[in-house]
Order: sequence, then structure tokens, then C-alpha cells
Amino acid sequence: MTVTRRIANRAGLHVAGKRLEIAPATVRTAVTVPLRFGDGYGTAGRVMTFQGLVDGKEHLAIGLGDWEGAVARTAHGGEPPLVRPHSECLTGDVLGSERCDCGPQLREAVERIAEVGGFLLYLRQEGRGIGLYAKLDAYALQDVGLDTYEANTALGHGEDERDYAPAAQMLHVVGADRIRLLSNNPDKAAQLKRLGVRVEERVTTGVHLTDANARYLAAKVDHTGHTLALPRFA
Repeated sequence: MTVTRRIANRAGLHVAGKRLEIAPATVRTAVTVPLRFGDGYGTAGRVMTFQGLVDGKEHLAIGLGDWEGAVARTAHGGEPPLVRPHSECLTGDVLGSERCDCGPQLREAVERIAEVGGFLLYLRQEGRGIGLYAKLDAYALQDVGLDTYEANTALGHGEDERDYAPAAQMLHVVGADRIRLLSNNPDKAAQLKRLGVRVEERVTTGVHLTDANARYLAAKVDHTGHTLALPRFA
């Protein structure tokens, strides 16, 4: 099954050639929220909720910095807004778990996007889309030797069940059809392109390596081609 067909089957989208036709969504509410992180960094985000997202989940788009100016400049040929689709990670984002790099990536992304204007898309797809309880079950399997992808499949899930159709819908709503993508994951770029978002540039995040996540990060490089300059690959 092609990647395009796989995405369409998961999200109920129509395939038109190599692109996916996606239903429009609308902004439901928008509210400014002051943000502050544990290291003292703070900024403000324009948090948007939506109606009509294809999976019915409560995903968020957070406009950071001069996001309106970034979108306006793009319409006149300027540099596109910087965008990070960030998958929810309770253990990393909230509890500070060092088994992954999600929390540090979230912190890094907010500051980098705020500096230039753009969006953080907070996607409710815990554990590569398999859910919180299943992710913790996968952690138990990783403790006995499986890597993060093997653990998901051992539980009867796909290696990565994340679907970026809602991310594309949100970007279309806010006028960000051309973006600079802040991500190490080539699948994010591939899916967004098939969903009508023009990825002008892929921008890598920093490497947030700890003793606890070294195997996890290495699996992302080895298995799915993440652009992480780990020490053994440098």
C-alpha cells in the first residue's frame, strides 16, 4: 500500500492523483495564552481550536511571534512561517521524562518559532498515535530489549500510526499553505506535501540526548531516517 493510500484510508480522505483531497476546517475559538517554561522562558501564544478536523480530536494551532506577519509575507513571496507539528507526549511534555526528547523539543520549538513567527501544532496523538496506555505498555517491552518501533508492532499496532491530515487542515485555515517545517522526521514532510502543504524547507531541531533516550534516538535514525546528528553518526 502506498503512503498516500495509507493516509487516505486512516483519515477517510479522497485520493486525487498523488495528492489527497481534504475537507476544509474552520477556527472555533482563538485566545491568547501566556506561556512559561520551567527554565523561566516565557512568551505568548494565540491558541486556536477548530471545527471539522477529520479525526474529531481536539488538536491545537498555536500562533507564536509575528505569525500573522509571517503568513502575510508569504503571500507576497517572503519566507514562509516556521511550523512544528508536535505530537502530544504526557510523559515528556508534562512529566519531564528523559526516555524521549519530546519535552526539550517542545521547549526549543516554542522559542525558535516565536523568534521568526509561525505555528506550533499540538497534535493529540500520544505514543505515535497508539495512545497513552499503549505507549506505556510499549515502554515495558522496550525495557526487555525491543526498540520503540518493534514494541508498537508487538502490541498489534503500526510502527507509527500518526496522521497529519488535521495538521494540514489547520495550516490551510490559518493561511499557511507554504511553510518551513521544524522537524527531523521525513514522514511529516511527506504527508503534509500529499495534503497540499508546500514544505519549502526542512529545519532540524537540536539533539536532546540523554543516557535514557540514546537507544530511542538511535532507532529513529536507523529505522525511519530522522535527521539527528547523534555522536555515533557525526
